[in-house]
Amino acid sequence: MLARSFKTLAVLLAVGVLPADLAFAQQVSQQRIISGLGKLKANAPAIDVELLRQEAITGAGKQMSALPNWSKIAKLPQMVVEINFENDSVAIQPVSYRTLGMIADALHHPNLWAYKFLVIGHASSTGDAKHNLDLSEQRAVAIKEVLATTFAVDPQRLYAVGVGEAFPIEGTKTDAANNRRVQLVNLGVFTRKQ
Repeated sequence: MLARSFKTLAVLLAVGVLPADLAFAQQVSQQRIISGLGKLKANAPAIDVELLRQEAITGAGKQMSALPNWSKIAKLPQMVVEINFENDSVAIQPVSYRTLGMIADALHHPNLWAYKFLVIGHASSTGDAKHNLDLSEQRAVAIKEVLATTFAVDPQRLYAVGVGEAFPIEGTKTDAANNRRVQLVNLGVFTRKQ
């Protein structure tokens, strides 16, 4: 029953990296996504997704915000979204398409259309670390692809990276189901590639 209750938690709003005293879960809605991701107060730093990927691989066991490139995004608007996948698969369960649709609607909203976003895939530690890293990357890419193909979000606005089990939610067991999560980060103003 506890595992099922984790499945019903649709969105956890995060400030920086998830705080240890995360006090509540909120139902996902387009307005919560818009307000959660649209609070960019200053220019976003330049982010190199490949550097983030490499830091995740080499920085396992450290706090995400303690790593040089990850610390750059710690203060950017972000939220954690639960997307359900088939076990050990990149197949998104049908129940999650409603959430993905709300995310896409929010990304099409005038308050967010000018921004680019990073989709970060996380995994629990229930499998081999290498497998979890690959699976989290594939799941982040799958979400990016669904947002781009099914929901017509410009794929140039979306970046995907998987971090495996490297950054569990502080205060939880590393194999806990809520560590299988997707994080969305506002990376700042989108400039179309020429």
